[in-house]
Amino acid sequence: MTSSTLAALQAWRDGGKVHSVAGRDVFVHDTGTGPTTVLIHGFPGSSFDWAEVVDLLGGRVIAFDLPGYGFSDKSPTASYSLFDQADIVEALLAQLGTGRCRIVAHDMGDTVTAELAHRANNGTLGFDLEQIVLTNGSIFIDQAQLTRGQRLTLRLPDRVSSFSMPTFVLRRSLGESFARSAPAPAGAIDTLIAAIRHDRGDRLMPRLIRYIEERRVHQDRWTTGFVDFDGPLALVWGTEDPIAVLAMTDRMKALRPSTTVVALPGVGHWPSIEAPALLAQRISEQLG
Repeated sequence: MTSSTLAALQAWRDGGKVHSVAGRDVFVHDTGTGPTTVLIHGFPGSSFDWAEVVDLLGGRVIAFDLPGYGFSDKSPTASYSLFDQADIVEALLAQLGTGRCRIVAHDMGDTVTAELAHRANNGTLGFDLEQIVLTNGSIFIDQAQLTRGQRLTLRLPDRVSSFSMPTFVLRRSLGESFARSAPAPAGAIDTLIAAIRHDRGDRLMPRLIRYIEERRVHQDRWTTGFVDFDGPLALVWGTEDPIAVLAMTDRMKALRPSTTVVALPGVGHWPSIEAPALLAQRISEQLG
C-alpha cells in the first residue's frame, strides 16, 4: 500500500468527526452550506468513495460511514441490518439538524435509500426527502450478477470471522467488481482495502454481505419504495457495470416512467471512483 493512499485516507479522516448516533460511533464528513445533499456509500466501501465528488457538488454535502464500514463503529456483536442502517441515517440527520435533503446513493446505499423512501411514502420518515439520485447498485437483486467473491463470502457462516481476510482474497474480490472494459484506477483497490481493514473490519465481511439476502426477502417493499416516491428520481448509471447491469435502469423506467436515466458510457460499478468529475457533473445537473 502506497504512502499516498494512506495520506489520502488520513486527510479524509482529519476532515471529519465521529458522532455518537443511537449508541453507535458514526464517522461524518460535513461540509458547505445551503441545500443539503446526503451521500450514502455501498458495500464494501465507505464515505471515502465520494471524496473526489464532494467538493464538486454545491451546497452542504454530508457523507458518512454506515456502521460496519470505514471509520465508523465495527462492533462484532451489533446488527448490520439494512433497516438498522436506515435508522442510523434518520438519527444522524436529526442530530445534524437536517430537516430536508436530497440523497445520492451507491450500491447497498441504494437499498438503504429505498427503505427511507418507503418510510417517506408512509409518512413516517423523520425528514423531508426531496429528491433521490441512485448510482450503480442492485435495485433489482434478481438481476444482479454477483461476483465470485460475493458468492463465496455469502457461503461463509453468518458470523464475525476469527481471522483476517487475506489481502490477495480482498484484492481479487474487489477487482472482480470492476469491469475489464473499465478497470480500477491506480491505487483504488488499495484504498478500498485500507478502509475495509480499519479496526479489523474485514472480519465483518461475512456478516455485512447478508444485506444481499435481506434484499431478496424485501424486494417488493423496496421496489415499491422507489416506484411510489413522489419526488424526482434519477438513475445515473455506469454502462459497463458487471454487477448492477444496465438492464436494471430499463426495468425501473418501465415501472416508473417519470424516472430519469442518465448513462455514463465507459464507466463501471464505481462511478465515484472511476469518473468522479463526470459523476459530479451529472448529479449536479439532476439536483439543479
